This record gives sequence, structure tokens and C-alpha cells, in this order.
Amino acid sequence: MPSEPAPAARSPFDISEAEVDQALAACEGDPRSTIRALLVGQAFLEHEMSKLKADASVGFRRRRQRVDD
Repeated sequence: MPSEPAPAARSPFDISEAEVDQALAACEGDPRSTIRALLVGQAFLEHEMSKLKADASVGFRRRRQRVDD
């Protein structure tokens, strides 16, 4: 029984043309609205990340410096 090859690892920055088309379709083809929606989404995620960082304990945020031999 032949095994199927594993899908290649995909970088989160590899955006397909179909995904671009989906974003445009969600904004009825208006490129300015699409860009605005993407920027609002990014600002929301940055805000959420800053809240999570503020809520994390100091001990959790502290990192040890690794000394490479």
C-alpha cells in the first residue's frame, strides 16, 4: 500500500492568489476596503498580543540567556 507524500511545509507568508481573491471578494472587489480590513485586523491582533504580554507573569516572560559552548 503506497503512502501519500506529506504536504510540504507552508510558510505563513506564502499567500496564494486564491487567498488574495477571497480577501477582495469579501470586500466586494474594492481594493481600498480590502486594505483597510486587513489593517484593522492587524491592529486588532497587535492589541490582543499587547494585552496578553501585559497579563503574562514576570517569571513567565523572563528568559534565560543561553551560553553556547
